[in-house]
Amino acid sequence: MKAIVVTKDGSANDAFEFQDLPKPTPKPNEVLIKVSHFGLNYADIMARKGLYNDRPALPCVLGYEVVGEVETAGENAKGFEKGDLVLGFTHFGGYAEYAVADYRGVVQLAQGTNREEATALATQYCTAWFSACHMINLHKGDRVLVHAAAGGVGTALVQIAKWKGCEVIGTASRPEKLEYIKAQGADHAINYQTHDFTEELKRILGHERLDIVFDPVGGSNFKKSIQMLGSGGRIVTFGASEWSNSNGGLMAKLKLAFGFGFLHPIGLLMKAKAVIGINMLRIGENKPDYLQQTIEAVYDHYQKGVLKPTVDSVFDSKDISKAHERVEGRGSIGKVVVKW
Repeated sequence: MKAIVVTKDGSANDAFEFQDLPKPTPKPNEVLIKVSHFGLNYADIMARKGLYNDRPALPCVLGYEVVGEVETAGENAKGFEKGDLVLGFTHFGGYAEYAVADYRGVVQLAQGTNREEATALATQYCTAWFSACHMINLHKGDRVLVHAAAGGVGTALVQIAKWKGCEVIGTASRPEKLEYIKAQGADHAINYQTHDFTEELKRILGHERLDIVFDPVGGSNFKKSIQMLGSGGRIVTFGASEWSNSNGGLMAKLKLAFGFGFLHPIGLLMKAKAVIGINMLRIGENKPDYLQQTIEAVYDHYQKGVLKPTVDSVFDSKDISKAHERVEGRGSIGKVVVKW
């Protein structure tokens, strides 16, 4: 089979090679999928640059989600037949013509499902759903801040929060993204490039404070955000994209760490605040039943029209470097998809 292999850390033009690799053999609990489409996530950018600790040793194949047809199923992976159209949450390996996934991270799609939209439902929408509907409870009237709200996870979080009846504030970097956020239902949109988002929050909230923050940026962004939480407030962190702008050295690590600030349980207790970290790879590895519940709920609400992914662009597999550049340049709105 053909696979897109990361052979070295570096730019999108230098890091990838197309190689012929053996087709994977599904282990017990795994499904082998003939891939038609796979999705890109910001974690892919960090992994390609050598800034993602979970990445396998080089050379390796990236990719967290695939759409395609079932080729075969391993022992215990019941309920799937050859030819079934499925979405699979992969533990790397998605940038290939065939990929394996734990059956509890695979959901059967109705024939005619938009495959490009479906790629967004694994990593991005599952991260959002697990964050907003499993790890915390959103309540009607909650004041919710979504950072990077025009991205794939951000889009999902805005949709979920509005479905729950929350007042939603989104941040983004460009005027067209601000309009997009509002079109998704956000009540307020802040351009963090031209405005200090904390000052804008004070203007929007008045004497009130935030109930929920969703933060994929980390560093000083996290520190500023947690200071805007009120009593009972929760900040959910699911990334550190600020890290991707660094050279990965020791000083950059220290800068990122100090940017987060120092937290102590007593301080959280006294102010009645909570910090929650989300890593869907860990959930898939250690709590696959949670992942199964999440991906099934996401697909159910997609079918009901509650969740509506936006496809930014679709690239041919030969243009993988251009697809990466699209995500890395932060110009994308919604999901970037690659097809074989």
